[in-house]
Amino acid sequence: MRVGITGHRGLGEDVEQRVREMLDEAVRGFARDDLTAVSCIADGPDSWFAEAVLEHGGSLEVVVPAAEYREGLPEWHHPVYDALYRSAADVHETGMNESTSEAHQAGSEILVGLVDQLVAVWDGKPARGYGGTADVVAYAERTGVPVRILWPEGACR
Repeated sequence: MRVGITGHRGLGEDVEQRVREMLDEAVRGFARDDLTAVSCIADGPDSWFAEAVLEHGGSLEVVVPAAEYREGLPEWHHPVYDALYRSAADVHETGMNESTSEAHQAGSEILVGLVDQLVAVWDGKPARGYGGTADVVAYAERTGVPVRILWPEGACR
């Protein structure tokens, strides 16, 4: 089972803890020997899900939206990104250089094309910019990929 992840970044500590618990619970619902996470490994749910799958005994495939993608992530996240990248069984690239919203959406579309299911840490609201979580969910739904939405009740971004 190949499961992709998309979700809101920059969540507060209380929401982060609840989302991490939800992701861990979701991962425990899969057989460990047949689980591959597909993630862009950005800070937030992308990395939390990848870490949970690896801890569960699954494998990881990484999608890199652009050659400059890592540099556009928060510097404090680079060690996590690098460790997850090194753990990847496979890496998929868009071929784009600049880390733009278009590159992020292109990466997400590649991700959706690789998976059997998409987990979305999503508050159900429209994307704040092109390529956001709502856009990824809409793309998955248009292409027939099942989406499992996780969002803590009463939480705000």
